Amino acid sequence: MRLLLLEDSTSLGEAVRDQITEAGHAVDWMQCLAHAQTSVATTDYDLILLDLLLPDGKGLDFLKELRQAGNTTPIIILTALDQLTDRIEGLNAGADDYLVKPFDLDELSARIAAVARRSSGNPSPVIQLKDLKVDLVGHKVVCGETLINLTAKEWAVFEALLQHPGVLLSRTQLEDSLYAFGAEIDSNAVEVHISRLRKKLGHDLIETVRGMGYRLVQA
Repeated sequence: MRLLLLEDSTSLGEAVRDQITEAGHAVDWMQCLAHAQTSVATTDYDLILLDLLLPDGKGLDFLKELRQAGNTTPIIILTALDQLTDRIEGLNAGADDYLVKPFDLDELSARIAAVARRSSGNPSPVIQLKDLKVDLVGHKVVCGETLINLTAKEWAVFEALLQHPGVLLSRTQLEDSLYAFGAEIDSNAVEVHISRLRKKLGHDLIETVRGMGYRLVQA
């Protein structure tokens, strides 16, 4: 997934960014609303992590603007505001979850995974795909009793396809799931990861539509 992190605290922002990156996701970290607004206008994100108190405005106003504009990107609020009224206001404004600082980074990872599953229509943490059992939380794939090890980048591509079963995804869309803004991307990165996934998971699992992209074969 590609996530937008809006957090003005350098220490917390670095910790959250590193945690999410280690899980195989791409993260664009912004520290003010102006930069976040520009990013949202130019990039399709899978999830937004939103602080409510920012140097150039309120995160809640940003959330309301997104929802009023029809943007349905899942949003998790990360804030020190811990009153019940604050939580209710945030959820009523359109947030999908609300996490109070200080929080455990592993809990944040679990919340991200849960919100992503709900938004993609896979509420269960484990799904069956042909003869593969896929653990969306543990990032594990099992065939029979054999554990198939995927690298973080391989999982990122596989997860992007899992979130859109049967849907054709372009190379650019898959690159967005792998790399944050400004990251250097090898021209054949997606092709390399698709090739490795086929070797590990089965050659008939991912279909190539020449010149257009890739899609996960459901049946």
